[in-house]
Amino acid sequence: MILRQLTSRCVSAWLCGAAREPRRTGPVVNMVRPSSDLGEFRKVFAKAKHIAIITGAGVSAESGVPTFRGPGGYWRKWQAQDLACPEAFARNPSRVWEFYHYRREVMLTKNPNPAHLAIAECESRLSRQGRSVVVITQNIDELHRRAGSQHVLEIHGSLFKTRCVNCGHVTANYKSPICAALEGMGAPDPNTKDANISVEKLPRCEQSTCNGLLRPHVVWFGETLDSDILTQVEKELEICDLCLVVGTSSVVYPAAMFAPQVAARGVPVAEFNTETTPATMRFTFHFQGPCGSTLPPALERHETEII
Repeated sequence: MILRQLTSRCVSAWLCGAAREPRRTGPVVNMVRPSSDLGEFRKVFAKAKHIAIITGAGVSAESGVPTFRGPGGYWRKWQAQDLACPEAFARNPSRVWEFYHYRREVMLTKNPNPAHLAIAECESRLSRQGRSVVVITQNIDELHRRAGSQHVLEIHGSLFKTRCVNCGHVTANYKSPICAALEGMGAPDPNTKDANISVEKLPRCEQSTCNGLLRPHVVWFGETLDSDILTQVEKELEICDLCLVVGTSSVVYPAAMFAPQVAARGVPVAEFNTETTPATMRFTFHFQGPCGSTLPPALERHETEII
């Protein structure tokens, strides 16, 4: 319920690109610097029955996935927020599809890294012990699924799903290229001219009698998150007895609320990131460095595990 209440207040700021922490009121709580003692974390890990792992762009970046954030985070002359919105798609669906076609094609050349693999192996291993691991990811690249993770909640959707703007049908789509007209298109160089593909030749719905225009099944700026996914996230956060925050800046809302909400009810939270974040001081543990290096030893088989 806490997540639902906070989400209603913070989603609009996130959707507008104002990914900042909500203003706090009331007294400031004294916080203890988080521990980086791996041995202590492993003791907590060994006892945990329901583990929630929240992942962000930092995990994908270690696989060489472009994040389109910060200096140099452009596709041609546009930043992601210029293209990832309903208004851009309405104005120029060809340009937006070129952008997403490029991202899809890039992702087909990337592979899960040691962090993805460690999470998937941990889920598989613990499931045989009657313990659960859920991945709550902001990433749309499906690298967690390709690594073998089964219980994945993709709060921002997937590059490899499409949704019809006419009938609303959602389906997985791994075609390369996604349509003939996009073959060879989407180059990110700023001097590249728009392909200006006619709407009729862009990806179309294959449901009988529909033939509507398809769009990427991702959450764009100005859109609300899937309420069913948020309900599942809320349930997982309410039952977890250990939470990991991996490769996320903890400034993009509403996902930035998830781990602090868990910490607020006294559940241990461990952050794995290349740097500290605005939420670091709220957590029990902080392990600094590349996730592909810090996460595998944290999730490997504990000496107390029988299976």
